[in-house]
Amino acid sequence: MATLVLLNKPFNVLCQFTDGQGRGTLADFVDVSGVYPAGRLDYDSEGLVLLTDDGQLQHRIASPRHKLAKTYWVQVEGEISEDALQALRQGVDLKDGPTLPAQASAMPAPAVWPRHPPVRERQAIPTSWLQLTLTEGRNRQVRRMTAAVGYPTLRLIRYGIGDWTIDGLPPGETRSQVIHLPRAEPPAPARHKKQARPRRPARRRTS
Repeated sequence: MATLVLLNKPFNVLCQFTDGQGRGTLADFVDVSGVYPAGRLDYDSEGLVLLTDDGQLQHRIASPRHKLAKTYWVQVEGEISEDALQALRQGVDLKDGPTLPAQASAMPAPAVWPRHPPVRERQAIPTSWLQLTLTEGRNRQVRRMTAAVGYPTLRLIRYGIGDWTIDGLPPGETRSQVIHLPRAEPPAPARHKKQARPRRPARRRTS
């Protein structure tokens, strides 16, 4: 069994338990001992962080090999166009190479909590929201992808990781659950070939 903690990480909180500069950390919100984040979420991003006390589960969630889908709600500057969404779906070229195709769609402004401090918006420039689902996790990837198609990210909320979401989870709150992991089967014993017994030399018959 493994303990899994879901945290809705607030804005400007480090995705770690200690900090020497007095910034907010996971220790301010998570009171379950022995758990560590499975993957990261940027200081200036909000939303779902998963923590666990099981290394196998942590690897399964965080490893790019498993391609666990991560869904984001993204507020961008400007009314995002269908051409930009299509470019995100096909994958965009970043400095570290092209991204994998993503799921991207425009969405109404979600009913989410106010951010502190609030997003700086300019009266002459509208904003819009999109839902973006990725199966890779490069550094600040969502922000770089929206900027590459001409729409800078203003606010970034990670809504879900796999089947886990922030539904019903206010910012700064946690929810714990127990995960029953399949038991690893022991390796089959190695088969050793039978060594042929050395043949005894034939006795010489005497007459």
